[in-house]
Amino acid sequence: MAQGLFLYYLPPYSPELNRIEILWKQAKYFWRRFAGLKGSELLSEVESLMKGFGTAFTINFV
Repeated sequence: MAQGLFLYYLPPYSPELNRIEILWKQAKYFWRRFAGLKGSELLSEVESLMKGFGTAFTINFV
């Protein structure tokens, strides 16, 4: 393509192929426990998680 962009069409629901789904699965089940958190606590946890992504929290897509 002229701009170096490529379109990849995924099946209608394929979380195992969608990298953001893999990220959220890691965040919800392995890195943090969000159950029972209230609004400000949840916001604080999500902000901490996003700041640490790539350093404290990593995923290897192999």
